[in-house]
Amino acid sequence: MLPPDERSDELRVDRGYRHVVLRSRAGRLSILIRLRPAIVTLVLAVAAAAVAVVSLGIGDYVVPIPEVVATLFGLGEPKSQLVVLEWRMPRVLLALVLGAALGAAGAIFQSLTRNPLGSPDIIGFDSGAYVGALLVITTVGTGYAAVAAGSLAGGLATALLVYVLAFRRGFQGFRLIIVGIAVSAMLASVSTWIILNADLYIALAAGAWGSGSLNAVGWAQAAPATAVMAVLGVCAALLSRGMHALEVGDDAAVALGVRGGRVRLGLVAVGVGFTATATAAAGPIAFVSLAAPQLARRLTRSAGVTLAASAAMGSLLLTASDLVAQRLFAPAQLPVGVITVCLGGAYLIWLLISEARRR
Repeated sequence: MLPPDERSDELRVDRGYRHVVLRSRAGRLSILIRLRPAIVTLVLAVAAAAVAVVSLGIGDYVVPIPEVVATLFGLGEPKSQLVVLEWRMPRVLLALVLGAALGAAGAIFQSLTRNPLGSPDIIGFDSGAYVGALLVITTVGTGYAAVAAGSLAGGLATALLVYVLAFRRGFQGFRLIIVGIAVSAMLASVSTWIILNADLYIALAAGAWGSGSLNAVGWAQAAPATAVMAVLGVCAALLSRGMHALEVGDDAAVALGVRGGRVRLGLVAVGVGFTATATAAAGPIAFVSLAAPQLARRLTRSAGVTLAASAAMGSLLLTASDLVAQRLFAPAQLPVGVITVCLGGAYLIWLLISEARRR
């Protein structure tokens, strides 16, 4: 038998079956996996995939579920391939990807502010991205790259403004939320002014897009948005350890070898990138980033929000909401933002009541 420091990879489960510890040879890599959050994340991801498959099959032309699965593996009939892969797949893929992005962005900002109300749509980053995108649409055009750049610039500028106004002898999450709400209200007025002064057809398109809609998306939006989200997802995963370390305080984070300022700046950039890319692809979709992290936290019973579970919950929420938006008044299709606002408004009321009782 090899000495303890030269043993091959080891899998160990603790007594309570709550954690799995993976160790590589010579102890050079150690990964702690919490079983309940991992299982909940897997279940949520499978549920989101199941809803996505149903969405691919339901419509004016119904494709049976077995045929949908066969088509996804390249074995479907030509007509099914046209309907499923060309017509419906971009919308369903965007719902999955944007839902995950909004859920992860909500988790990042709720972790940084240490407050369940600290999501991008509450503290104004969505509004800033929307204003940036509107300025590009009304002056340059509707190309995805230009709109995405304007959305990202607007989101980052808003984040910088909110952080500067909220910083007083240190960083406090509650102050940032209050400042963010005020900035969001002002930006809503700016976006209304832009639409009122724009060309009629551009104003109508911008107003409809501003509700948060997946109705007219195609591969031109789905492909680049998915690629950008994949890169941001890798960055978020690399920063997740530092994010959780900051939750216990800057001093504790420094003791763990985490540079709080750099990690916080990186998390803000990634969170705004998630929000801006989603806004550029489908418009501002409200309340997913607010609700997904807290719902996931309650299911995982974690002390704080987790990125993976929040992303999986966001995918499930947005995919299910988009399915409802498509079929509720079929053949007419609602913007998915209408459904998320209805569900999110009820959730926000419940959250405010719960927080008031707790205090």
